[in-house]
Amino acid sequence: MQFGYFTLSDNRYPDNPRAPEQFIKDIFAEALWAEKVGLNSAWIGEHHFNLLGVNASPLAILAQLAGATTKLRLAPAVTLLPVHHPLHVAEEWATLDLLSGGRVDFAAGRGYDRKEYEPFQAPFGDSAELFAEGLEIVWRAWTEPGKWSHKGKFYQFDHVEIRPRPAQKPLRPYVACFSRPSMELAARNDWNVIYAPFAAAMVYGSLADAVRVYRDTCEATFKRPMRRAMCSYFVHIASTPEEEQYGKRALVRYFQDALISAFPSSSGENVPPTYKYFVEIVNILRDMRPEKLTDKSILCGSPQHIVDTLKQVEAAGIAEVILYFNYGRIPHTLVKEQMERFMREVAPHFAA
Repeated sequence: MQFGYFTLSDNRYPDNPRAPEQFIKDIFAEALWAEKVGLNSAWIGEHHFNLLGVNASPLAILAQLAGATTKLRLAPAVTLLPVHHPLHVAEEWATLDLLSGGRVDFAAGRGYDRKEYEPFQAPFGDSAELFAEGLEIVWRAWTEPGKWSHKGKFYQFDHVEIRPRPAQKPLRPYVACFSRPSMELAARNDWNVIYAPFAAAMVYGSLADAVRVYRDTCEATFKRPMRRAMCSYFVHIASTPEEEQYGKRALVRYFQDALISAFPSSSGENVPPTYKYFVEIVNILRDMRPEKLTDKSILCGSPQHIVDTLKQVEAAGIAEVILYFNYGRIPHTLVKEQMERFMREVAPHFAA
């Protein structure tokens, strides 16, 4: 099992002294550090209008990283596809894959915040259909042998051909799976999946069950083996009970100050049917306390405890775990220490 660096650039906190501009620079430095300490990948989130996160352009950061690294795989976490034209997305990420020597792991999702859709005049109520059609267009743009046309509900065009092509043949997308429709979309199209363990536990029962359903859907329904399955995890290595409490309190701060306001309303009003499960998530997060946190949401404790938990994740069929070190205003210097310590004390237990 491999490991990567992951951030959503959360910076919405009361009386927060950290400027967004500084945080963007910290994220870039942490991604450089990821390659130096031996992490496999860097997954940089996309959020708009200083809502959940302050970074709106993972492509810009990853393009800079492409020129500053040689091995690090480069991924958005994730492209908010419904607010972009899919042909433009296909062109940009194909170019980055080519220039980076085939180091892009392209991931897309439909998001969950109406406030990120409306200024772009994207129909939040149609997000599931809009996302499915958009990702089909991206995939065809990278795989169709010549000029092709599309006549869909949201996009129509004739006789296009995307150049340059990605270096990877194919550049197979990852679908961010918070729900069964997203997982089924990935299985139907022979695409990869990436899960958030706490959401997988709510929708499927556990992360292992989520991977099993994906595998069964690929094999039984579509008669093909499943593609790559990944997941994200918050992580904080602790040597003392006080350090463990620090990591858990930072996560609760992230949930309640930064995350809840981005999720669909807990009242259930004006929430499209495909987002109804977020209402339950919000209700759980509002009542979250450090002592309620479990391994379904955070890897927090001694290196051995984290190894033991990740062994279960590996057994479930997860090929790579991307690790959220810099959540909840954890200082940049501590983030780098945690990254180095993880690769020194935890990662060797999973070496090939």
